Amino acid sequence: MKSFIALLILMVCIGAQSVIAAAMTSPSYSIQSDSVNFGGGNSSSTNYVSESTFGEVATGNSASVNFTIKAGYQQMQEVYLAISTVADVTLTPAINGNSGGTANGSTVVTVLTDNRAGYELYVSASSSPALVSGSNSFADYTPIGIVPDFAFAIAPNSAEFAFTPEGGAVVSRYRDNGTVCGVGVLDTVASCWDALTTVSRLISRESVPNFPSGTATLLKFRAQSGIANIQPAGTYTATSSVTAIAL
Repeated sequence: MKSFIALLILMVCIGAQSVIAAAMTSPSYSIQSDSVNFGGGNSSSTNYVSESTFGEVATGNSASVNFTIKAGYQQMQEVYLAISTVADVTLTPAINGNSGGTANGSTVVTVLTDNRAGYELYVSASSSPALVSGSNSFADYTPIGIVPDFAFAIAPNSAEFAFTPEGGAVVSRYRDNGTVCGVGVLDTVASCWDALTTVSRLISRESVPNFPSGTATLLKFRAQSGIANIQPAGTYTATSSVTAIAL
């Protein structure tokens, strides 16, 4: 009698609050907003603190049907940061628990921001191991070294679960030179497999705004049970989170 395993990835999308943009930056510092004026500064009393500038012109809030302007240093600008709603992922085909097999699935995460310094995108799992069915589980994937494995590979008597990101903004950890990950500038399809753990993993970064088109990152997931492994039947589920942070 054959036993089969159904697998499902539940993605939870976390939006970030508005943050302050950076007008000027260096490798170590950023200035949130600059001002051309002839005076001002901080004043304080027992109960109050006042920050003022003298000499700025045309300051204040202005709005139309489609736009809003907050002009002047004291207005401070906010940036827009949004992350797409991520659909649940079903890994297919179902894996035969007695003879093993491989199941794959994917979803697209799109980040949109007008922040001058860009954003970072992270992914994490809600449990360890990530892919579970009651007391049964697939082990979190274990790369051979400190960087992801270029090719997905497990022992015949094991069952493991992994992910890899793809896209123009993926960080160097998931880029490759055609044979090894963590080096080079390539983004070879279905390569650089990593463990999905409870520790947030940086997967994509852009240092410039991408408004209004946004930037998509493809998240691929893979579960595999080896030919010598007996995996209990069940519906295995992993709950993961994607988080975008403005820089």
